[in-house]
Amino acid sequence: MVERSRPFFNSQNTSLSLDLPDWAVADLNLLPTHIQDIEGRMQVVIEFSRKNFRAGTGGPFAAGIFERQSGRLVVIGVNRVVPFNCSPAHAEIMGISLAQRILNHYDLGAPDMPEHQIVVNWRPCAMCFGAVFWSGITSMAIAGAGPELEEITGFDEGPIHPGWRAELDRRGIHLQENILRDQAIEVYQEFAGSNQFVYNARLGANK
Repeated sequence: MVERSRPFFNSQNTSLSLDLPDWAVADLNLLPTHIQDIEGRMQVVIEFSRKNFRAGTGGPFAAGIFERQSGRLVVIGVNRVVPFNCSPAHAEIMGISLAQRILNHYDLGAPDMPEHQIVVNWRPCAMCFGAVFWSGITSMAIAGAGPELEEITGFDEGPIHPGWRAELDRRGIHLQENILRDQAIEVYQEFAGSNQFVYNARLGANK
């Protein structure tokens, strides 16, 4: 057992706080309250993903939470892994968690609430795929689902269940694919060309 002087634990190192970068908060306040079409929703998500890595505030990923039918924007989360030294701080986790806080409910598909949709600039990773299940979200729109993200950027998205589409359907989560796919890929290509840090655990040593 490692000896240490007391006290070691305190209110600072036993609490957790994650937030969006200032530019994202400012941009959210400039967006329309409602975005009706799915292409419009994906467009703002892709733009947030681009701004995030350009600003040095995280990886090239963003996830928007919208009311599925009305298009009301709840929030857009961006990846915050490196700034907070927090591997779970993916865009989907940020978006879902902030939406649950804003709406004051852990279940974004509760009977007394509108149905909510998550819009992501690629298929969620292994961790975030599970988070979508537990969030209560009833709809997911993605820019793409193929190997391009990992091939272009070098990020490790983890093992995805081969029947992931069927698993979404079984849980009543409607899926829309290939929304502005080429635009999403352009962001990944720009990220790769910038030679920015790819933060895989152990830098992918066990891949």
